[in-house]
Amino acid sequence: MIWILFTVMAAFMQAWRNAFQKQLSTSVDAYGVTLARFIFASPLAAIYLGLLYYFQPISQAVPVSTFGTVFWFDIGIVAMSQIAATVLMVKLFQQKNYAIGVGLAKSEAILAAIIGVTLLGVQLTPLGWVGVLIGAVAVFLLSGARSMATLSWPTLWTGLGSGLCFAIASLMVRQASLQLTELPFLHRAAWVLLSVISLQTVLLLLWLGATKPQTLKAMWQRKGLTFQVSIASFLGSLGWFSAMSLQSVPLVKTLGQIEVLFT
Repeated sequence: MIWILFTVMAAFMQAWRNAFQKQLSTSVDAYGVTLARFIFASPLAAIYLGLLYYFQPISQAVPVSTFGTVFWFDIGIVAMSQIAATVLMVKLFQQKNYAIGVGLAKSEAILAAIIGVTLLGVQLTPLGWVGVLIGAVAVFLLSGARSMATLSWPTLWTGLGSGLCFAIASLMVRQASLQLTELPFLHRAAWVLLSVISLQTVLLLLWLGATKPQTLKAMWQRKGLTFQVSIASFLGSLGWFSAMSLQSVPLVKTLGQIEVLFT
């Protein structure tokens, strides 16, 4: 049941990350705010993995083939989906119906359940489906369902798009973790975390350096807040990735909706 503790930690830190990102979005564009999630998190993930091997060493070497083509394909999908989801989420911060948009982004739990069961062979009990549906309805109501009449189409599609991308990213995190069956769950989660964050950092740095250097300058001017975003994001991702190495994504994301309370 340790996945519950990891999920609660992840939701708590994600609430802080979103708060810091919303602050940063007042002076940095959506792509810079997205990079802020990863730029300082990469070295933290490397340090965490090193400490994990130091305090919980593995008796036998893991074959290089374990980190094969399928693993890196999954990592690539996670990286791109999470970048897209974060950009869309940051764009919600500027929308008039922000609360409803974020509620729609929380559709990731039900979307993860549908995609996981239909395409990835995820097993979900009838009681599990009930939990996912109750969680989805509850978050929708808390986000301000009475204001749906004033909901704009851009907010609707941005919110659902963010939820879909987060759902895909979460499902592929678990798929990548399942490729590393010869490792303990903490080591699996740590390798996936480091791989994803490193790839995201490199991709965004190269793209912003070539097309939007002013965004990197704006981030440097708010480096304290950027660091806070990275710290909260690293701890949140550590919780999510560890939980999803142990339990199916729909259940993790449904419990993770306790983030609304923390927010």
